[in-house]
Amino acid sequence: MRLLSAIVISAALATTAACASKAVQESKPMPAAAPPAASAAAPALPRAAIGDFGIDLTAGDPTVKPGDDFFAYASGGWDKKFEIPADKSSFGPFDKLDDVSKVRVRGIIEKAAAAHAASATPEQQIGDFYAAYMDEAAIEANGLAPAQPGLERISAAKTRADLARIMGTIGFASLFDTQLSADLKDPDRYSVTITQSGLGLPDRDYYLKDDPQLKALRDKYVAYIAQMLTLGGSPDPHNQARQVMAFETATAKVQWPIEKRREVEANYNPRTKAQLIAYAPGFPWQDFLDAQQLGARQDLVLGELTAIKDLAALFKRTPLPTIKAVLTFHYLDSNASVLPQRFDKARFAFYGQTMRGQPQQRERWKRGVDAVDGAVGESVGRLYVAQYFPPESKAKMQLLVANLLAALSQRIDALDWMSPETKTRAHEKLVGFTPKIGYPDSWKDYSTLVVKRDDPIGNNHRAQQWWWDYQVGRLDKPVDRAEWGMTPQEINAYYNPSNNEIVFPAAILQPPFFDPNADPAVNYGAIGAVIGHEIGHGFDDQGRKFGPTGVMTDWWTAKDSQVFSARTARLIHEFSGFEALPGLNVKGENTIGENIGDLGGLNMAHEAYVLSLKGQPAPVIDALTGDQRFFLAYAQVWREKYRDGTLREIVMADVHSPSRFRVNGPLPNLDVWYSAFDVKPGDKMYIAPADRVRIW
Repeated sequence: MRLLSAIVISAALATTAACASKAVQESKPMPAAAPPAASAAAPALPRAAIGDFGIDLTAGDPTVKPGDDFFAYASGGWDKKFEIPADKSSFGPFDKLDDVSKVRVRGIIEKAAAAHAASATPEQQIGDFYAAYMDEAAIEANGLAPAQPGLERISAAKTRADLARIMGTIGFASLFDTQLSADLKDPDRYSVTITQSGLGLPDRDYYLKDDPQLKALRDKYVAYIAQMLTLGGSPDPHNQARQVMAFETATAKVQWPIEKRREVEANYNPRTKAQLIAYAPGFPWQDFLDAQQLGARQDLVLGELTAIKDLAALFKRTPLPTIKAVLTFHYLDSNASVLPQRFDKARFAFYGQTMRGQPQQRERWKRGVDAVDGAVGESVGRLYVAQYFPPESKAKMQLLVANLLAALSQRIDALDWMSPETKTRAHEKLVGFTPKIGYPDSWKDYSTLVVKRDDPIGNNHRAQQWWWDYQVGRLDKPVDRAEWGMTPQEINAYYNPSNNEIVFPAAILQPPFFDPNADPAVNYGAIGAVIGHEIGHGFDDQGRKFGPTGVMTDWWTAKDSQVFSARTARLIHEFSGFEALPGLNVKGENTIGENIGDLGGLNMAHEAYVLSLKGQPAPVIDALTGDQRFFLAYAQVWREKYRDGTLREIVMADVHSPSRFRVNGPLPNLDVWYSAFDVKPGDKMYIAPADRVRIW
């Protein structure tokens, strides 16, 4: 659930998170490691939401040298004292803002729920979806009955073709995921892409790694599977649970690891349907595609080639009762929140408490808000921006984005490792960037979606089916480049290479990320670095493979590509040295795209800040120079605490580095950070100038 990602092969990384402390600050500043240079007096500023000018000066640990651990220097006091809320598995600024957004959205939803609006209106859909989800008494009274049609369909399956049709039906688990997204080599049309799927634990290493904690977790997962099957009425739940685990372990063994799934060329394999059937004959592909309304499609794109072939073979050799047990377990698991509490509590006990270390489940209304957002999110977003996103915020953000793009343009010109030919193409891509700020220009029309006030499971299934039908219906139409992959109320942002666009929903454009009353150095260090991060995804190890119109193409000279790869290899090595938990290091190969985004984003944001000064010296505020405020703002945006299980999941199954390393990782590669805080040889974070990674 880490923030700020590229959307590659149409998969946007989700997030949660939220805002920084708004405690009133003393005038006593965080100690500066280097005396500030003489400068103009600080101008009078309106009161910022955090402190006097946008930084929490009480959050740091003055006993730590900035060159030894900048994360602790900026946020160590907070880190020592702050307790993660019982209903959270981690907490930081993103989570705090997410809480703010949820309270606002709850007000919008509950107003709609109380209105009893006319059928098929946005208010009726929002209100009735939420009311059905929140009616726990009715859910208890209905018992397992709402799930019986799905369970009976699984039970009645007689052939592998029957099971393939179930896997192709919305609402059921599958060995294969089908995505209807812009074609990577022809982004003006949609393609049908088939990729690997089928795991209940976060990633393949959870099944395969020889680790005592993971072995214990696997045993508890088997117990959870048996518990869910028992609740569902299985006559032999414990034996079936072992079969499900064996099947998922076999699935994990043939799946591609994260680092290989990130390679866009390796995951783009156009095939005809006939070629797919011949290549992976173990699976009834026609039945699967028929169930998805795709049976007549002749041209497909395959993702993880060997995994698709091996998963098809696994399906063919696995006894039908085992596959039915797999489908039954996942059907109950995926619907647990709208089944009686015994299902909901069992799921939380495993995924929340056991796996992530979260003591308490989130209040139901918070989960209800998420459910509504997932179903009719743009209808909610339309009401959200009308109340909470003033037009002037969008205008200021557009100016800030323009400054970031100008900064990167200058940095491209100054690169000493890139040829003029590749620089010209990089500029072409930069000019083609499309920033989307706040909310979409047009909103989805959900009027054909049927939402009932007394049918939470049906509402979930119909909402999923509505979205699938929507995508199928536009397959032969031009790609909608105006569409958003997130709702305005999400605390997140992304880069989409097929559109060559950066997208910033309204809800993230608040303190500590963006505050119109904060010092400019703070805004550039916070939201500026976030914007730079997303721009940087267009030039990271995978985003760089897309041209200005979103076509996957090689626009680099061979020599420039080699130099780039050598520099990224050094960044991979650097991050692989960070130990998140005893014996568990960050996987630099998995996180390299995000780490390039952070490093490039910081460089862009700082240069944009300098440009914004228009040749004037930066003011000194509370004895802190502009550069110091810039880096402190960046560090405080990434202050976050994790429970051990959650931290383990991030390292093993996420493409983002844990927040501490998103601070301490990129900063030692920026010369200006050394001068700002008088960092010298002998300091723990010091990297010799010749060894610093310089990319964008």
